[in-house]
Amino acid sequence: MRLLGWVLLLGVVAMSAACGHRPVHQSPQFRDGQFHNAAPRKQPGGWKSLKLGWQFLFKDTSRSVPPDALSVSPLSGDQLQQAAEGSIWRLGHSTVLMKLNGKFWITDPVFAERASPVQWAGPKRFTPTPITLEELPPLAAVVLSHDHFDHLDRDSVVQLAAKTKMFLTPLGVGDLLIGWGIPGNKIQQLDWWQTAEVEGIQFTATPAQHFSGRSLFAQNPTLWASWSIYTGTHRIFFSGDTGYFDGFAEIGRRHGPFDLTLLEAGAYDQLWEGIHMLPEQVMQAHRDLRGDWLLPIHNATFDLAFHAWDEPMEKMLSLSAQQGVRLTMPRIGEAVRLDHYQAAQAWWRSKQSQQPANVAVTATSHAM
Repeated sequence: MRLLGWVLLLGVVAMSAACGHRPVHQSPQFRDGQFHNAAPRKQPGGWKSLKLGWQFLFKDTSRSVPPDALSVSPLSGDQLQQAAEGSIWRLGHSTVLMKLNGKFWITDPVFAERASPVQWAGPKRFTPTPITLEELPPLAAVVLSHDHFDHLDRDSVVQLAAKTKMFLTPLGVGDLLIGWGIPGNKIQQLDWWQTAEVEGIQFTATPAQHFSGRSLFAQNPTLWASWSIYTGTHRIFFSGDTGYFDGFAEIGRRHGPFDLTLLEAGAYDQLWEGIHMLPEQVMQAHRDLRGDWLLPIHNATFDLAFHAWDEPMEKMLSLSAQQGVRLTMPRIGEAVRLDHYQAAQAWWRSKQSQQPANVAVTATSHAM
């Protein structure tokens, strides 16, 4: 089953306007029937593609997942309602719940057991979610970065529709939601650099370097994006999936400095650094964005690469110490506050796995 799941996922990776502000065909990113990055992305070719497929099928899995499920900090609806303004919780992978301006917002909600087109095969969740879909409070908006299965989970999105006021998506992704029965008047589709305001908060779809597609033969049918979030008081950046590219500096110039950057740091490899950043590139992206605090996401949930399950967190902890980057890495389900950060602690190590982080730092000036 595991092998078949990887074959399906590898196939998606390899082959791969109704409610929007701009029709798909009018987007500068859309031509020749598909969306494009601002500049051609680095990607493996020839023998490297064969090597990639071979590694996925026969990789060493001894360190792919932790020996036991990672401990999480359980959450309840009552806890969330009583939580302080500016609280942020990682719920797993790239799913982040935010309490901003008295409302709740969530990014890329994936509550499925597998990041796969089917739930009987493919990468299985090794860290439980700290809260159920049913216990989540009403949401002002769901913010989606792109259409891949580890970021856009149909069942989660459909179940959240009844308690969500608005879905914010890159161009084309909203059409998928409409096809799943979500009312069009609940969806806003944005091109890069377009902004939507929901409940007083500005969301700008910013560029990313990635790709899209949910089938073997679909090649970039929908747009991918990162997001700049401005509450009127704080600025937050959510990367979605992206390789490192010059666009981070432009985003930093236009929308920075950011109080907090939520940057993908996991499921990386030198063979596909054009679409997923290496740890050193994550640090550079944070600096380009003029970020103050960095919270790595896209890790500690699914086995999607060749590296050990804890390598992303260990590397980010080491690099932040070397480079003087202010890093916070809460346990899944543990709150981070925009005005009172917890400095990163290695909670995932076996000796500390039951001990929550306990070093708090009051937010001050931005790192430029």
